[in-house]
This record gives sequence, structure tokens and C-alpha cells, in this order.
Amino acid sequence: MESKASGRYHDLDWIKVVLMFIVFLYHCSMFFNSFEWHIKNNKINHTYIEFFSLLTGNWIMPVFFVISGIATYHALKRRNGLIFVKERLLRLGIPLILGIFLLSPLQVYIERVTNNQFKGSFLEFFPHYFDGLYLEIGGRGNFAFFGHHLWYLLMLLLFSVILLPFFLKTINKAGQKEFSIFHFLLIPIPLSAAALIVNGFVNLASWGIIFYLLLFCFGFYFFARESLREFVRKIGLFAGAMSVLGTTSYIIWVMLYGFPVDVSLSWAIFMMIRVSLVWNMIFFILYLGGKYLSFSNKILNYTSEASMPFYVLHQPIIILLGFIIYNLEWPLHVKLIFLVTIAITIIGCLHHFLIRRFNFLRILFGLKELKRENIHSEIVEIGKL
Repeated sequence: MESKASGRYHDLDWIKVVLMFIVFLYHCSMFFNSFEWHIKNNKINHTYIEFFSLLTGNWIMPVFFVISGIATYHALKRRNGLIFVKERLLRLGIPLILGIFLLSPLQVYIERVTNNQFKGSFLEFFPHYFDGLYLEIGGRGNFAFFGHHLWYLLMLLLFSVILLPFFLKTINKAGQKEFSIFHFLLIPIPLSAAALIVNGFVNLASWGIIFYLLLFCFGFYFFARESLREFVRKIGLFAGAMSVLGTTSYIIWVMLYGFPVDVSLSWAIFMMIRVSLVWNMIFFILYLGGKYLSFSNKILNYTSEASMPFYVLHQPIIILLGFIIYNLEWPLHVKLIFLVTIAITIIGCLHHFLIRRFNFLRILFGLKELKRENIHSEIVEIGKL
């Protein structure tokens, strides 16, 4: 499962690439479903598109935070705290700033125009982008200080800096003890507490930041253990079955009764189902990755690097394309195909022909700088096109 040459777990790299594509499809689905989002199609789909949104929306970001915790553990094993913070600021902070000041204004503008909250051109709107803090869809504030969909970068940056002293102090203990069924059953207890007690404390992608903070810590302290990978092999199929059961229960509940709003016994049961779903899905995804994706090739090398630019660009482009087609009387499936294929094409071309070839753009999108010999090979490659 581990590359002896590079010391990397290729299955985790594959998982990040696959999940990034699922995030892209999820945000495409948000344009068509009945859930609140920045821009909506003129006709809503309550069947297969909404089903896909419910199927994936619960566990995508939690898995990312677990994997980020694992990556943090391995990063701190190879570098000191100062270098780690510097890398985090460059790789996460610069794309976040790009999103806040260049990519988010257009998204807020489109939301305001399509919701009849503003009339005029984008240039007329831009000075108003700094009027108040953007806190929710449809709210009055415009300044998206968290970069809209880039809130993950902000949370990861804050978690990394805040927890760094604890991580440096405990890194020699983390990842060594055996992971057992005791941990598997015990760890969901604080997750459930976070979901039930403090889930309302700044919700992002339907989970509270305390929930994400715990998953990030668990990724560092528990999921980085070698014994967990062996445990995953044993419990993976069981976790998969529990994931199917939890997902089925969750989707049926939402379709029949909707989302519980008021705190009650039914709300608590609903949240417990969601926590169980996420916890088991994490193990099931790690199981599938370890069994089928423990290899590297040119596709992984390319897509793994492209993941950050893809993540930074995907939502602004989806929203812009949605703004172009949302009132057109095209069949829904035609709009869906158009949105997915054109967005991927635009992002792919921007990354392949621009971002990956120039160091200034690479830094803006959170990539490492190219060395001189690599720059020369890129220039030669461009000349062959």
C-alpha cells in the first residue's frame, strides 16, 4: 500500500483525486436540486439529481479532513514546525486570498442578480462586494472572507496552526499504538457529541467546525497508525454494509419527512444516523482505496497535482456557466451534460495550458514551483503543440 521509493500512500492520493471529482459533480447537482445554493436552474429536479446530492453530501468533506489529518502527520515527520507553517501559508493561504478577492466577487454578484438583490453590471457591483460580511446564501453582506467554497482551505489552515504545538508534542506517540475495535466503537462518541451539542457553531457543508476539527485530529492521531490500515482490511466490508444501511435510512428519512429543524428526539436520532454514516463511510473508502488503488502511474501524478487548481476553479466556473443557462428552456439532461462537460473542459484547459506551466500561476493556485530544468521541458512541450 506504500510506495517504498517515495514513502507515499498512493491509495490516499487516488482517494483525494476521486473525491475532488465527486465534489465537482456535487456542486453541479446543487444547481438543479431543491436545496439552497447560490444560483438555481429554472426547473428543479427532485429525482436522480437530488438523490445524488443526498447520497454524497454527508461524507465528502469529513473524509477530506481525515485525509488532511493523515497528511499533516506525515508532513510533520519530515519537517519542523516553522517549515510546515510556511508551506501551509503558501499552499493554502495564497489560493484562499485568490478566491476571496478575485473568484468570490463574481459568485456573489451572480447570486445577488439572480435573487433580485442587485441590478446592474459586475463592474457596478464590485465596489459593493466589500459591503458587510457574507454569512449565508441570500443574506445582505457581500464580502466572502472565507472564499466561498474555499472555506476548507481556511479551516485547514486554522486547524494546522492552532493544533501545531499539540501535534509537535505528541507526534512520536501518534501513529504507533494498535488501532482496535475499541477505538472504532469509542471514537464516534465525541463526534456524536459535536454533532448534537455544538453542530450549530458555524455550519459548513452541513457540519459544524468542531466536527471537522475532531476528524482532523483523529486523522492525525489515529488514522495515521499503521495498525489502522490492517484494521481497515478486516472491517472494511462491515463498514461498507453499515454505510449502505445508514445512507438508505438517511435518504428515506429526508424524502419522507424532510430535514428536522427543531431540537427533539427525532432530530437527535437523525443526527446519530448521519454520524454513523460518515464514520463507516470513512473506513469503507479507505478499505476500497487500499484494496484497489495502491499503485501510481502518470494519470495519478498529473491529476494529483491538478486537484488544487481544479478545486479552486470549479465552483466559480459552474456558477458562471449556470448563470448563462439557468433561464434557457433546454431539457434538464442537456443542461446537466453541458454544465459538466464544459466546466471540466474549461478547468482542464486552464490548468494544462496555463497554470501548470508558469510559476507565478502555480504559486497562486497552491502548487510547488517548477525547477529550471522542468520549466525548459514545459517550454519544449508547448513548442510541440
